[in-house]
Amino acid sequence: MRLRGERGSASLQLAVLLPVLFGVMFLGLQASLIYHARTVAIAAAAQGARAAALEGGTPGDGALAAADFVAQAGGNDVLENAAVTAGRSGGAATVTVTVTGTALTVLPGWHPQVRQSATLPAERITTG
Repeated sequence: MRLRGERGSASLQLAVLLPVLFGVMFLGLQASLIYHARTVAIAAAAQGARAAALEGGTPGDGALAAADFVAQAGGNDVLENAAVTAGRSGGAATVTVTVTGTALTVLPGWHPQVRQSATLPAERITTG
């Protein structure tokens, strides 16, 4: 049997706790979207670095391979405004591919940036 003073308390508890529950749920969803975007970005950068590091490979080959990987992984549905840069350094001894973009968001007004890079030694054929 309920006391008259407790009447409507369940509605009040629901009104207070439901926004907190939804907030926690959306934070978890946002964390998973950022994690997925970072995973796609690092995998694309690694794919691009492998393509550019091949004997005869160019930074353009690496950028193209990374962009293709992002497109096949979902494109703007995973990583919005994806941009790929690739270059050689150390006297063309290493290749670095960087993938940047914006992770999808469920929280209004927040646009988490994702930036992942992969560096590999360039293949060289030597005679000896």
